[in-house]
Amino acid sequence: MNIQYLRERLSEIFEINFKEREELGASVSVWFQGEEVVSLARGFCEKDKSRLWNENTLIPVWSATKGLAVTCVLKLLDTHNISTRSNVTDLWPEFGQSNKEKITFEQLLSHQAAIPAIDENSSIFEYNDVIRSIEKQKPLWVVGSGHGYHPRIFGFLLDEIVRRLEGVSLGEYFNKTFAVPMNLDFWIGLPEELHSRVATLYPGKMSDPDGEREFYRSFADPNSLTRKAFGSPKGLAAVSGMNLPNALSAGWPALGGVGTASSLAKFYAMLSNRGKWKEKEFISDLVLQQMSESVVKGQDQVLCLHNCFSNGFMLEHFDTKRRSLYGGSSTAFGHPGAGGSHAFADPKNGIAFAYTMNQMNYGVLPGPKSLDMVDAIYQFNGS
Repeated sequence: MNIQYLRERLSEIFEINFKEREELGASVSVWFQGEEVVSLARGFCEKDKSRLWNENTLIPVWSATKGLAVTCVLKLLDTHNISTRSNVTDLWPEFGQSNKEKITFEQLLSHQAAIPAIDENSSIFEYNDVIRSIEKQKPLWVVGSGHGYHPRIFGFLLDEIVRRLEGVSLGEYFNKTFAVPMNLDFWIGLPEELHSRVATLYPGKMSDPDGEREFYRSFADPNSLTRKAFGSPKGLAAVSGMNLPNALSAGWPALGGVGTASSLAKFYAMLSNRGKWKEKEFISDLVLQQMSESVVKGQDQVLCLHNCFSNGFMLEHFDTKRRSLYGGSSTAFGHPGAGGSHAFADPKNGIAFAYTMNQMNYGVLPGPKSLDMVDAIYQFNGS
């Protein structure tokens, strides 16, 4: 990979994002074979331009949190010698209510558990209430017949697994197991004393995201599964809610991660380095296999598009109607976040990438701001 040419090309795209795509503040980080080779940051933390955005600016990354959260669960299952194909009820007996007793960890992690929403009116801020509601919830389709993205519920499922295995929240486990040892500027549950470093999020502007018309048609229907899933548990109804102190510190594993692009990419650089960092093994080969191998693919009943999941990570979808997530790489895995954040690892090619920003775009998957950069990386890598 010609690093100098790559830096120049990504700088050009980054400039276009601000001049032509109305970016406000953003960062991009690219790692190659364990070294950060590109780090760009510019713009503003607020629309009034009172604070400059820099490489140390913290920002919520929404569902890009899921990749880090899933890693915590997979590592713990591996540590405790629990197969992903064993039943969730072996660890969490109460989960088996309402015909969920045969759901496996693999099905849960790959969005096949069929509980993307709960019928009860539990608040996203009331952890115990949500868990009890999940336990009583009946599957919304026949388990094993398909998959559907669990936007919010997914994080509560992961958190409860960690709590039962480790006795602490997923955010606490992530901090002690990954963030502190790797010196990551990233939190799932941001300490109050760091709130002043966070940029302000702004909602997306209207657009027609490529290949996502069916999703928005379904989302507009208040009775659809899509609408129910993205609003369950209730609360956090607007983007502005994520700017509030209680949301920044809530520690939601599905959507509450806050950090820098560099640290998000650094985490994926560890995965790209076969789970090792500074001569320490964080992730076993078995877990890497679980992250990178397809478990389910096809039409997603919530996102209303064709996609592919491993145990918790989005894989390349190879849908010709939409842009590639990872430059067409069949060996990459990661997870995007609402509005444009994006992050992934590609162990075969030694690549890790993260893009973060505060001006969100409409779209459940990344758009040209980050995907133009991803395509350029693979062009320069010759892959």
